[in-house]
Formats: sequence, C-alpha cells, structure tokens
Amino acid sequence: MSRILPVVLSFVALQCVASAQWERQHSGTDASLRGVHAVNASIAWASGTDGTVLRTTDGGEHWQKCAVPPDSDKLDFRGVWAWDAQVAVVMSSGPGEQSRVYRTNDGCTHWSEERRNPYKDGFWDAIAYRTPEDAELIGDPVNGRFYHEVLRTGRGWKVDPRFCKATPEEGAFAASNSSLVVFENGELLLGTGGKSGAHVLLASGDECQTISVPLAGGNESSGVFSLAFRDRQHGMAVGGDYKKPAQSYGAAAWTEDGGLHWAAAVKPPHGYRSAVAWYEKAKVWIAVGSNGTDISADNGKTWIPIDDGNWNALSLPYVVGPDGRIGRANSLPQH
Repeated sequence: MSRILPVVLSFVALQCVASAQWERQHSGTDASLRGVHAVNASIAWASGTDGTVLRTTDGGEHWQKCAVPPDSDKLDFRGVWAWDAQVAVVMSSGPGEQSRVYRTNDGCTHWSEERRNPYKDGFWDAIAYRTPEDAELIGDPVNGRFYHEVLRTGRGWKVDPRFCKATPEEGAFAASNSSLVVFENGELLLGTGGKSGAHVLLASGDECQTISVPLAGGNESSGVFSLAFRDRQHGMAVGGDYKKPAQSYGAAAWTEDGGLHWAAAVKPPHGYRSAVAWYEKAKVWIAVGSNGTDISADNGKTWIPIDDGNWNALSLPYVVGPDGRIGRANSLPQH
C-alpha cells in the first residue's frame, strides 16, 4: 500500500495539470515576449522586444501596454522583476550598451535608467532580486570572468571583479531570465553552456565551483538555460540545444543535494526547454520551450508532454512566448 499511494497521487497531480493546459490571453501586442514575473495570481508583468513592457492587475483579463522606457524602443527586455503593481525593473539583453536596467515606481507611467553595460563586448543574461534594493546581475564573460554586479541597500550598484572564471567559449543564456538562482544564504547558482559543455557555477563568497550537468552541450547554442529550486536541496535544470528544438536528449536534469551533483532525466521533455518552475499545489515541475510544455511528478526523472505551443518564459500562473503569446494555467489558486 505504501508504494501504491505515491503513484496514485502523482497520477492525480498529472491529470490536474494536464486538464488545465494554458488559457490564452489577449496581450494587445505582437512583440516576442521573453520575460514574465508574477507578483501573485492577479498582478503580473511581462516584457519583450521593441522595448515592450506589459502589466496586468486583474489576473490577465486585461494587459496594459506600458510606456516605453527612455531610448529603448529597439531593446529586447529579456528580464522583468516586480514587487507590486507599481514598482518593477526590466533588464534588456544585447551587445554592449544594449544591455540596460530600467525601473518604474509609478506603475510603468515613467521609467528611469539605472544601469548600462560599460563593456562594448559585454552581454547581460540574468537579474535577480531579494528586495527592491538588493540584487544580483550576471553577464557573459569579460576578461575571462563572468560579469557580475551587485545592488546593495544604501550602496547602489557595484561591479564585482572577483566573480567566477569562465572556461574558453563558455557563456550564459538570456532565454528567460532564469539561468540564475539566488539562495537565501547568499550563494548563487548560474547555469552555463557553450563549447566546453553544460555546467552550473556555484558561487559562495570568493569561492566558485564548476559543476558538470548532463544536458546537451558542446556548441554555442546548447547548455543550461533555466534553473529552479523547490527548496535548498531539490532543483531542476533544463535546456538543450535551441537550434534543435525537437531534440529531447539532454533537455533536463535534477539534483537532490543543492546542485553539487546532477542526474539526467530518464524520460526527458520532448524538446529543448527554456524555462522551468515548481508548481506547489500539484507537486509537479513544469517546463516550457519552443515546441511545448512538459510536466514531471517524480522530481524530474520522467516528463510527460501536455501541449505543443511555442513558449519562452514562465512565472506561474503565467507563461509567455513569441508574437505576444500569453497563457495562464487556470487551475492554479488565486492569492
């Protein structure tokens, strides 16, 4: 009986999510949406190409197109982070000065530029906040190390020149602003890829460990694209090769020791995946990518496809993709 019950619960959880799918919402834009952050089920922000920022305060019934931040109509906002309906930041990704951070404090009526990449060969990949004045920003390697800036209350932004060294032709991916995890104890975990293979970099103070992850790697289009943890020990890495979106080999791996060791999924998602998240209510992992959505009820060991939609980024209960696509998992609880 003790062995049958978990199987039954997993089946019920899978049926719950699979029956929900994604309920499409009207975004009012045809921009490619690359970032999304749900404050709760009612308030969420999304971002994408051509300086696009969107906001909903009614659970997605209406999406407001925000004012375009200054001098950003050609920028690609890969990351967005919000705390309520008024305060949010967006991060653009691109070569040199095309990587920037903007902030709004009045519900996206006005924006102020906070940071601009000082290196012409730099490229920002991810930004994560603990509080509105405490953040970590990661970019591709400059002078042999991954670019790292920190924001601290009362001290502003500051470049950290001692962050993790990069192996030759190693980089991070700005696919969904989820290649970076910030733990409560101050440790950082960064997913990387490139010709040297798929890795995570575990940074603690001045120490940095390079840990291999069994995902597709070996070229500039493959590696770890997204990381998520349901607690400090149990996490998921997804990715693959974005130039081979239907290739399932090397698309997901899991850890049970905080990222020190990783195991490949026995039955991976049915293609490259750019974002992953833990769905607490149903106790399942959800991963999305350019050829669909998969879920796992056994901590990432096996994955089941539930749709074949084209998605870029995930922040439950919302998912976003190209051509202004926004979906909502309508079975998720209201907050």
